[in-house]
This record gives sequence, C-alpha cells and structure tokens, in this order.
Amino acid sequence: MRTYIEELKENEKTKIAGFITKIRDTKYMVFLILKDVTGEIQVSFSKEEQSGLIEDALKCTVGSVVTIEGKMVLSEYVKNGGKEFIPENLKIESIAAASPLDEGAEIDSRLDYRWVDLRSTKNTLTFRIQSALVETMREYMYEHKFTEIHSPKMIAAASESGSDVFELTYFDGKAYLAQSPQFYKQMAMAAGFDRIFEVGPVFRAEKSFTNRHSTEFTGFDIEFSYIDSYEDVMDMEEGILTYALAKIKERYGKEIEEIFGKPVIVPTEKFPRIKLKDLYEEIEKRYGYTVPESEKNDLTSEAEKLGCKFAMEEYNSEFLFVTDFGPEKRAFYHMRDENGTPLGYDLLWRGVEITTGAQREHRYDILKKQAEEKGLGKDVEFYLEFFKYGCPPHGGFGLGIDRLTMLLLNLPSLKETEYIFRGPNRLTP
Repeated sequence: MRTYIEELKENEKTKIAGFITKIRDTKYMVFLILKDVTGEIQVSFSKEEQSGLIEDALKCTVGSVVTIEGKMVLSEYVKNGGKEFIPENLKIESIAAASPLDEGAEIDSRLDYRWVDLRSTKNTLTFRIQSALVETMREYMYEHKFTEIHSPKMIAAASESGSDVFELTYFDGKAYLAQSPQFYKQMAMAAGFDRIFEVGPVFRAEKSFTNRHSTEFTGFDIEFSYIDSYEDVMDMEEGILTYALAKIKERYGKEIEEIFGKPVIVPTEKFPRIKLKDLYEEIEKRYGYTVPESEKNDLTSEAEKLGCKFAMEEYNSEFLFVTDFGPEKRAFYHMRDENGTPLGYDLLWRGVEITTGAQREHRYDILKKQAEEKGLGKDVEFYLEFFKYGCPPHGGFGLGIDRLTMLLLNLPSLKETEYIFRGPNRLTP
C-alpha cells in the first residue's frame, strides 16, 4: 500500500511514489528529491550500503516517476522537516525527457505544457486550496438546505442578453453554450425546489484580454425562494464567504501566507453597503477620481479598486456591497423598485468585482415587459413560460471560482487558477 509523504511515520516500512524533482550525485551518496501531491522528501542512497540500487537511481531524470520501498527516518542534517527516506527497493515507472520549461518561464509558455507546469509545489497547492474552497462552500449550502442541480450547458436560445455566446451546430439546427445557469436555476424556483446551487462551466464569447476574464470558467451559482428583499441575498453571500474563508484559514492559512504572501482575512463584521452614486461621490472627494456622468450607472475597473480602498479606510473591510445601479446596466430579470432602480448589487473584494446578485422579477407580466424593453422578447419566450404558472419571490447570485481563487492567493491572472485556461487565443492543450 502506498503512503503519502505527509503521512510517513518514523521507522515504519512502507512504499512511496511520485515525481523526481532533483538529483544529486556525490562521492558517497546519491540523493533524489521525491514529490507527491502532499509534499517532498529526500531519498538517500548510500553507494556503499545500497550499491544494488545506485545504477537504477542514476538512470532517473528530473520528472521521472518512481516507486520506492523503505523507511522514513529523522535526521538533523536534512531539510524538509528533518525527514529522509532510506530506500530498500526502487522501481522506475517512467523516465522523463528533459523539461520543455525553463526556470522562470512566462505563463503563456507554461500553458503550452500545462501538465508539466502543474507539478510545481505552488501550483499543486493552488488547486488543493481551490478544491477546499468549493468543498467548504458546498458544505455551507447543504447545511442551509440547498439542493445541488446540474443544468444543461447547450441551450436553444442565447441566454440573458443575446450576445457574447458561442454558437454550435446542433444536428440540423443551432444551439448555444450557456453564459450562465441563470434561466434554469430560476426554473428550479418555479418548480418549488426552494433553494438550489450549482457548480459548473460558464461560457462567454468575449474577446477580452484582461487578467480576470476567460472564455470558459467555473461558476458557483445559487438561487433561493421566499426572500423579502435583495438584502437577504447579500446576507446569504456574506455568510457563505465568511464561513469559507474561516475554513480555508484554519486549513491552509499558514501556507497561503508563506507561499503566496497574502494573509487570509476572515471578516468579523457585516460587509459594508453603499449606493453607487454615494460611492462615486466618496472616491471623487477622497482620491480625485471622476468619470463622465454617462458612466456613473456602472462601476469602472478603477472605481472597483478605489471602492475597495475606501472600504478598508472607512470600514476596515476587504468587502464592499455596491447597490442602486442604473437599469440599462442590469439584466432584464432583475426586480426594480417604484423608481425603476434594480434591486441588486455588486460585491467587491480586493479591488475586483466578484459577484452580481439581485432579487429577481417573478411576476410574469412585469418580467415580459422588461424583456421586451431590452429587445429580448422572442429569444426568452421559453424562459418567460417558467413564470406563467406561479413562482415565489426569489433571488441569487453567481461567483467565479477561478477569480475567487486568484484574489485569495494574490495571483496575477486567471491563467494561474484555471486548471486549463481558455481565452480568445487559447484552445489548447
């Protein structure tokens, strides 16, 4: 039975396996550094005592995969926590060619050989943390009586706006890749599911080359019924993120600070909330930032950064809810108040918008009218049908898991946090 490196016990005969990351041949010893998904350990071959293994050990190359039987012992002369592995048997599983990646290679070169790039300790840790992040968010959902669904990603009509979608040939007709599970998670409300969430792929046909955009990413979406206002949606998101960050800090906080240079800060107070108009006034007064009136119905990228700076200075909070956006910048299915203001919000974290959430319009006649105002009448006929036969008041939001990981770990781009990145110029590997 194979044992993970982090689980090795002193002087217990066992078997380890993984990739060789370093090889050192000295006068009396050969040292291999072996890495598995849990960590690294030095394997020490004595040329005098293990002469029968030396020939095979020296056949190995960096990147080769081996299985080694032996014992872990403690030694004050060894790094990696003072642990080394004394081998009794060595099996070469595969010999690796020289790495195609130079040390310090740029991210786009690394993406060409993503399977090699992902072997690094930092990358392995990135995806263990991302997995734990999704696990803890799921945990919160189940504890709050949410049902996980899996909605289709091929749809008959372009979702939401009618633009920025990928078109497919579907037998003798056309289909589209879904921009979000929005329509189907609302269908679950009409179906009486009450509370649902989904973790799945999202597709956006945008020729955007920023560090936080991609053409395919993983979304974490929720929707729930019988809300009184969009404040309930904000409260729910606040609860999820606070819970998840606390769990991640407990499990990985030390490693994140050491390797990624950013502490995990768990909120201790409610996230502050501010109207969009008031935020623009604050950042103009404090930082001299202005935009034309025509742009003040939405947040610019710079306003997102300054909004987070304001939140830290004013509230000592990394998070900021921004409300009261203009209707022209919000989706047709957002409920509006008596003044026509959408009942929704954006959530900012560490200088970036991570969520758009809202109370949805659940009344058929009003929803149909708002869709027609956006020129979407025929495209969303199937969606409007969901609301003809009764639907409770509801709301929800979506989070990008890759963007959330990028901000949590202080990484420069989604290219680092998507297992395999997809962008306008990237469709391989």
